[in-house]
Amino acid sequence: MENNNCGQIKISNDVVSTIAWIAALEVEGVESSQSIADKLLKNNGVKIQLEEEVVTVDIMVVVKFGFAIPDVAFKVQENVKNAVETMTGLDVSQVNIHVQGVSFKKDKEEAKKN
Repeated sequence: MENNNCGQIKISNDVVSTIAWIAALEVEGVESSQSIADKLLKNNGVKIQLEEEVVTVDIMVVVKFGFAIPDVAFKVQENVKNAVETMTGLDVSQVNIHVQGVSFKKDKEEAKKN
């Protein structure tokens, strides 16, 4: 929450969560599909803890087969931290990545070729 001469600015945890999820999906190697349960519960696999002006982000991802998991995780951490800090003005203390699995799905283009 930020105070200025005009009043207060409050940013919802849902907004921070959405920013973090979109930033994670921008990283090559992160699987974008969600389960039906996630869609119904509007759970995008991101948990936000906001204390004062400091945010801790826990994000669950599935990595596409063939990508180095540590590299993808590091890129997600960087992208999420930069996006949240830039868009909200909040400090991100940690971005914890929880790799939930590896996706073996083929792209539609590849499937058509085979």
